[in-house]
Amino acid sequence: MLLNNSKHLDFLFSIFNENFEKDAIIWKDQNYTYGWLLERIHFWCQLIESKNILSGTTVALDGDFSPNSIALLLALAEKSCIIMPVLYTLNSIQKKAYYEIAQIDWIFSINEHDEIQTKCIAKTVTHPLYLTLKEQGHPGLIIFSSGTSGKPKAILHNLLHLIRKPETKRPSAKMLNFLLFDHMGGVDTLLKTLSSGWTVVTIQERSPDAICMAIETHQVEILPVSPTFLNLLLLSQIHQNYDLSSLKVIAYGTEPMPESTLFKVKSLFPDVKLFQTYGLSELGVFPVKSKSSDSLWVKIEGDGIEYRIIDGILHTKTPSSMLGYLNEASPFTEDGWFNTGDAVEMDGEYLKILGRKSEIINVGGEKVYPIEIESIIQEMNNVGSVTVYGEKNPIMGNVLCTKVHLLCPESNKEFLKRLKLYCKDKLQPYKIPVRVIFSEESLQYSERFKKARQHQ
Repeated sequence: MLLNNSKHLDFLFSIFNENFEKDAIIWKDQNYTYGWLLERIHFWCQLIESKNILSGTTVALDGDFSPNSIALLLALAEKSCIIMPVLYTLNSIQKKAYYEIAQIDWIFSINEHDEIQTKCIAKTVTHPLYLTLKEQGHPGLIIFSSGTSGKPKAILHNLLHLIRKPETKRPSAKMLNFLLFDHMGGVDTLLKTLSSGWTVVTIQERSPDAICMAIETHQVEILPVSPTFLNLLLLSQIHQNYDLSSLKVIAYGTEPMPESTLFKVKSLFPDVKLFQTYGLSELGVFPVKSKSSDSLWVKIEGDGIEYRIIDGILHTKTPSSMLGYLNEASPFTEDGWFNTGDAVEMDGEYLKILGRKSEIINVGGEKVYPIEIESIIQEMNNVGSVTVYGEKNPIMGNVLCTKVHLLCPESNKEFLKRLKLYCKDKLQPYKIPVRVIFSEESLQYSERFKKARQHQ
């Protein structure tokens, strides 16, 4: 048995040993067993020791999900290092800025062939949050926020708080790791898959065609994706070219789901269980339970998780919360509450996420949530994608605008007439867009497959 004297990941390595001959990772159509993963973690632990990379050292992993990057991440965690995953496609200027903020000491670069090069920068680590982790002898994880509402924030977690033992033994399954290498959701998917003794199916391209091909080829059962990606899948109709009958679960999160998209996905995959996930880079991913497959209402579950609603905004306390920001002041109250910035509705013990408070559009004193209007317009025939935003107005504060991509050519005048008529009985007058921009771009999303919103 390997790594029996584990310092941090003993329960994880025990699961790996139990599943020694089973597939842990599928990468570029090659299978890697849990036995291989254990041996590779052992190899990287020895290399880390040989390079005198000590507890508390800050290490950047520049790559994507691959056999060696996964093994190295776990080896660095076992050696109590502080790890910052960096997507290899990020531009060099942004990477350098991240390295400076995080006071990175070592860089491990993983290329497309899963080959690794190391580089020592020899930074002096001075941030007090790092010193706290080092005193505890615990590994850390650095995740950068997307920066959609300003400069990206460097978020530091105690990595041990994110690695959870499964409450019950789960049947074997294959989960596709759709979310990105440097994204909290991507890390959570990886850790959840491995701690369950499942198989993680990695991908190199995140297009509807590539995802459907991976599902068919590897008989993927669990697909965690964003609502924006699901809409792209619906629009592409590429699913008709593949056998997706292996799918049992679609988990959606990272942004609010338009109700119209949820109903379309449920209609397309009637035998697949759909459930919503909820999490933030600062808080990790919460255990939540959807009311049903066709419902956007969720119940927050999990030991030690508390929440409250103040002025319609969700506030939480959770054991998986970050230690703090490396480049910003702490956002926590003195008694440990975190303002998520997410507007919610309550129905007994269930919540519905309406959207970020920063996305709310004030129209003549009335609050408008873009997702509500987008969901209605998305129902219309010939609408491919739609983004609702506010435009400053001296009288109303803001007026509602929408950017629409049409699937087929149509007279602008005719579409505007259809839109007004369609929305008339479904939306209050102030929620009906007064300006429509017709976009040739069918893809209105970020590199993280989230709706690209912008207040004008």
